Amino acid sequence: MNLVTALTWVLPHRLLSSLARSLAYSDNPRTRAWLIDTVTRRFGVDLSEALESDPGAYPTFNAFFTRALKPGARVPDPDPQALLMPADGRVSQCGRIEQGRIFQAKGRSFTAAELLGSEDAARAYDNGRYATVYLSPKDYHRVHMPWTGRLRETVHVPGRLFSVGPDAVASVPRLFARNERLVCHFDTDFGPMAVVMVGALLVSGVETVWSGEEIPAYGDRITSKNWTSEDVVLERFEEMARFNYGSTVIVLLPDGVAELEPALTAETPVRLGQALARRTSA
Repeated sequence: MNLVTALTWVLPHRLLSSLARSLAYSDNPRTRAWLIDTVTRRFGVDLSEALESDPGAYPTFNAFFTRALKPGARVPDPDPQALLMPADGRVSQCGRIEQGRIFQAKGRSFTAAELLGSEDAARAYDNGRYATVYLSPKDYHRVHMPWTGRLRETVHVPGRLFSVGPDAVASVPRLFARNERLVCHFDTDFGPMAVVMVGALLVSGVETVWSGEEIPAYGDRITSKNWTSEDVVLERFEEMARFNYGSTVIVLLPDGVAELEPALTAETPVRLGQALARRTSA
């Protein structure tokens, strides 16, 4: 465990994230320019793909970080049976949900019930498939639909705000089941699908296309909202949410509906729209 990860056990997570948020939304020209320039140089951000390629045109650092891409910069896999990668980044882990557990790293795992905040919701994914995708600061930070679905419910699960970098993933037990997160439950033509937006230290803001900002405010208890009466239907590859800075998205699929792409393994770089899995049932 490195020093930064060790310190996150004692740091005031929400206070630090709130301070970082203030900087990210600041329209002070010097603050904005310094943050954008620092991240662009340190992480090698490719602005040639952005709809607005001029870093000076963004009113705030957050506007820069949640930038849109040019039309055609990402395209969905042409196979209509392919479920799509929801974001740019790299695969942290993916595979089968075995005995209700999702593998994290180095012998560590957590349960689907812990992640979703519900034993009942987790049963739908017994022996199913999962994919955990980490978005680094250089990546496009909007999350899109792996498959067409109708939004049934969102669940805000309160928690800590640990880093989700590789060292923290390897050393913090049950990391993704500890961090503050928004669970999005969809109904699809193959059954349920969950897309989980996991917050992280300094990067804990989550917005959805159907209701705007969801995190913060930070929660002190699990809260849910039923969306069935709103008839929110999002098509395959359509934008569904965004991270205000960056973090991790986890997709859960039921057993027997799709198989993950064989080439996807831990640390595989991925791009929005490539094949995540392929349907195995009609």
